[in-house]
Amino acid sequence: MTGRLEDKVVFITGAARGQGRAHAVRMASEGADIIAVDIAGPLPEAVPYDSATPDDLAETARLVEKTGRRIVTAQADTRDLEGLRRAVEQGLAEFGRLDVIVANAGICIPEAWDAITPDSFRDVIDVNVVGTWNTVTAGAQHIIDGGRGGSIILISSAAGIKMQPFMVHYTASKHAITGMARSLAAELGKHSIRVNSVHPGAVNTPMGGGDMVASLGRALETNPALAQMITPFLPAWIAEPEDVAATVAWLAGDDARFVTAAQIAVDLGSTQY
Repeated sequence: MTGRLEDKVVFITGAARGQGRAHAVRMASEGADIIAVDIAGPLPEAVPYDSATPDDLAETARLVEKTGRRIVTAQADTRDLEGLRRAVEQGLAEFGRLDVIVANAGICIPEAWDAITPDSFRDVIDVNVVGTWNTVTAGAQHIIDGGRGGSIILISSAAGIKMQPFMVHYTASKHAITGMARSLAAELGKHSIRVNSVHPGAVNTPMGGGDMVASLGRALETNPALAQMITPFLPAWIAEPEDVAATVAWLAGDDARFVTAAQIAVDLGSTQY
């Protein structure tokens, strides 16, 4: 790797596995120290895949340390602003600075519009939108106080560019994150802080496990004509977490120093028609 993130400190949520783990390992391999947060415990009841565990978070720590960089981990729910603040403060006590935030944590619940319950809608919005806002709130002032500028990367989705059928609440949440990134970019630009959103399509992570595929299939049966709305251009059809992490690491570094308020799709072209 290039070392383009040498001695930077990165705060990542949802870091126990999947994309969050890939971000942590890739950025550590490029020289960053990591503050890794994950709920590592039960997700809302309607989520159709298994939760991450403390062992998953410990494995992320092991993989980061294997690169030669340092990591501080904490179990925290992104809906809990004070818990996130404590995690960031723990990282600052260890590393002395904060340069990058990756708001990665989120949930997805495939459901036809009329099967979405008030609790399910609220859970998706609270985790994906409020949780992202809390993540930025917990860390951004520390980047400002450092006086060096920095990068904030909000993980949205292909559903934050193009609507995702059978996920009204998820689509609404990811569009909200896209707008949040643009608004934050405007206000934080005076501090030389760049804010961008990244928009993965299908990614090979544990989010696709459990009853996720079956849940999506049941929703699809209500309107099969929508099945082809997210077909990618490229033959791979699905990205690996490391593919998304490569984009996130680029946005974190100086190679992207003039990129802000952008929506970067890593979706094999699925949002382009």
